[in-house]
Amino acid sequence: MRSALLAGASGLVGREILRGLLADDTIAAVHALVRRPPGVQHPRLTVHTVDFAALPALPPVDEAYLALGTTIKVAGSEAAFRAVDFDANLAVARAAQVAGARRIGLVSAMKADARSRIFYSRVKGELEEAVAALGFEGVVIARPSLLVGDREALGQPERAGEKIGLHVGRWLKPLIPADFRPITAAAVARALLRAVPVARGHRVLLSGEMQDEASPA
Repeated sequence: MRSALLAGASGLVGREILRGLLADDTIAAVHALVRRPPGVQHPRLTVHTVDFAALPALPPVDEAYLALGTTIKVAGSEAAFRAVDFDANLAVARAAQVAGARRIGLVSAMKADARSRIFYSRVKGELEEAVAALGFEGVVIARPSLLVGDREALGQPERAGEKIGLHVGRWLKPLIPADFRPITAAAVARALLRAVPVARGHRVLLSGEMQDEASPA
């Protein structure tokens, strides 16, 4: 029996990770760190509403999942975006390691690169490198392309770029490489939930591979 930590359970991918963890009979306890309650109750779920800039000591866990994220538009500034996507995620990773986590999964983004000239991609890449440098036994990084999911149900604003990309992707799917095709948040979650518990070393999952990973065995 394992115990898991999840940061960002109220987000698009985080919600799906939470569902998967609670449906897994080998998970004894799930600890969800959130900015707002996810609206889910379960006997094995403990929800912790926290300040990610001042995390309390965490309960013992075996593995952790980082799904915190925002956009510059929603955050209001580059500094506010970085405070969530880099600072908060890294703080959870460090706290999870202290709590005993040996493996960790991170929801990043396609084209994440610490040396990118694009601020968004650079922050994502810097986070990947920072988490990998902590020394976990296993690190799995998911780099999804265009994410598909019901943002309205989460109270999140619709993203015009995602809507356009999804429409175009449907028409041009045979011509688009697998790693660049739209992918559902559920597929990303399932791929991480399969890969993290057995992870050793550093692994990066792109959208094409995550579609395969998420397929039924």
